[in-house]
Amino acid sequence: MLTNSKLRSWLTIIGIIIGIGAVIAIMAISEGAQVSLEASLGGLGADIMTITPGYSTASTRGGMRRLLESTSLDDEDQENLTKKDITVLKSIGNIKYVVGRVTESADIDYDGKSITRTVTGVETEDWHNIVIDELSQGRYLQKGDVNSVVIGDKLANEIFDGIELNRFIEIEGKQFKVIGILTEGSDIYMPIDRARDILEDVGDEEFDSINVQVSDPTMSEETMEEIIDRLMMLRGILKEDERDFTVTSMQDVQASINEMMETMTLFLSAIAAISLLVGAVGISNTMFTSVLEKTNEIGIMKAIGAKNKDIMRIFLFNSGMIGFVGGIGGVIVGSLAAMLIGGSSSGTASRGVTGSLLNSGAIITWELIVGAFLFSIIIGMIAGAIPAYRASRLKPVDALRYE
Repeated sequence: MLTNSKLRSWLTIIGIIIGIGAVIAIMAISEGAQVSLEASLGGLGADIMTITPGYSTASTRGGMRRLLESTSLDDEDQENLTKKDITVLKSIGNIKYVVGRVTESADIDYDGKSITRTVTGVETEDWHNIVIDELSQGRYLQKGDVNSVVIGDKLANEIFDGIELNRFIEIEGKQFKVIGILTEGSDIYMPIDRARDILEDVGDEEFDSINVQVSDPTMSEETMEEIIDRLMMLRGILKEDERDFTVTSMQDVQASINEMMETMTLFLSAIAAISLLVGAVGISNTMFTSVLEKTNEIGIMKAIGAKNKDIMRIFLFNSGMIGFVGGIGGVIVGSLAAMLIGGSSSGTASRGVTGSLLNSGAIITWELIVGAFLFSIIIGMIAGAIPAYRASRLKPVDALRYE
């Protein structure tokens, strides 16, 4: 049939190729993104939790979803974090380090260039133990540092034209010595007491966020519950919906991102499956047409002794061959598309979460290839089942008289 009706058959095969190729490309890119994401989050701060002012009216779990859907209290009703909160957190058994932070925008000047960037003040005593950003040069902030800062590589080498170690940058008119450069980012970190002195809208006793590191990450859930209970008790809060703080762990964020990625993959795969459905309809149409064209031949075969099951096998084989050829083409096209998209995106500097996911490349497994290939053949045979059955039920006399 593939040779007798070349145009019709190959148009049908192209539909299968598009569907299988789209499914493989989507699944491969999604798998690559998920593996990359798990590797990144798994090694960066899996044992770290963050406490921030304000509380979501949504669920207290769900990490990223909570951050995205949160509706915090109004500013006048919102109570900032204080040293009392840090004292309570340090008394919790599974918490190893506690670091308070303040954050505010500031004017940065270096070598005649001026920009506005967010500056973060950190408690230097334990910050070097809890920080998740790696150094490319220099050292972290430590106890005793005053007019010192640690900056991100992007700030040092892209935003400004090459800030080197031990150079001075000006923040809000004050000189600060660069003692460390992180491997990435455009962040600026300084001792929290100095940040309180030079940054506006930063209180003397308040914190914008508190980071804690747990000793045993397997007890993160229990520790989070204890943090919530202890801070609610400290603040005299009895009802969950009256909470004025939020606790977020990297494990929650990772789980929520994985959940969103799985949903996205399922949605995109469903769209790709429409192409497979169209291809299956094309196979059925091709097989119905083939039955009409070969009615006389079916009558001749039955007249010389062919059984119904023999006729059915012939047409099922033909429809399966369409799925087989379409599967081969789909695997090739899908693999090339996945490698092309993953390879081209990893060679560009993308921003944000989407860029990070695209930069992760694609992972094409044998299970994916074999599964897609077998699925293509099965789709072909299912689509050809009804036409094959109709062909097998034709009566020899009627088939021979058909014109």
